[in-house]
Amino acid sequence: MLLEATGLQTFYGASQALFGVDLAVGEGEVVALMGRNGMGKTTTIRSICGLNPPRAGTLRFAGSSLQGLRPHRVARLGIGLVPEGRRCFPNLTVEENLIAAARPGAWTLARIEALFPRLAERRRQYAISLSGGEQQMLAVGRALMTNPKLLILDEATEGLAPVIRQDIWSSIRKLKDEGQAILVVDKTMSELLPVADRCVVLEKGTTVWNGLPAELSDDIRNRYLGV
Repeated sequence: MLLEATGLQTFYGASQALFGVDLAVGEGEVVALMGRNGMGKTTTIRSICGLNPPRAGTLRFAGSSLQGLRPHRVARLGIGLVPEGRRCFPNLTVEENLIAAARPGAWTLARIEALFPRLAERRRQYAISLSGGEQQMLAVGRALMTNPKLLILDEATEGLAPVIRQDIWSSIRKLKDEGQAILVVDKTMSELLPVADRCVVLEKGTTVWNGLPAELSDDIRNRYLGV
């Protein structure tokens, strides 16, 4: 497995948010991290990326322990994060955002612009002037420019117009076809499940189900994913 997380327990101060999260992502695998709002998906991602390190459990990536590593060290090991809310650098241009954290590898500025032609058209524009969908493309492109072994997308298409959502899902399918390992959070199951190889469901900070999308029964959906 490329990423292995076992028994993660994470706190915000004295408040415990994760009580035992187990998940794994293999080479070239797309894993959907699922659960209702507030069940620990973003905290799990923050734990993996070193933004909010777990107090208990184990985290291994590409054969190395992530225990105690600062976020920049985790990124250098090969984890690229597209955070919830995009968080582009507003006063940098599209091009400057893309090259700010670029690392050598297959993903270049030209290849990002081929994946997202809108970014090529807006290369000289400041990120703050982009639409929400364009900022999401920029956030994905920025993460890919680090040439990650694992790409993590937190709320991949939240709040985006339908046509932009289709562009993002199209790019995710292309990345999957190229063998990119992806851990993705999104609420649109009709788009998420067809691209996922496996699903991990969280409930109150604990992994409660792990399996193939085809095995995600109506009972599981109603119990852990329904509103």
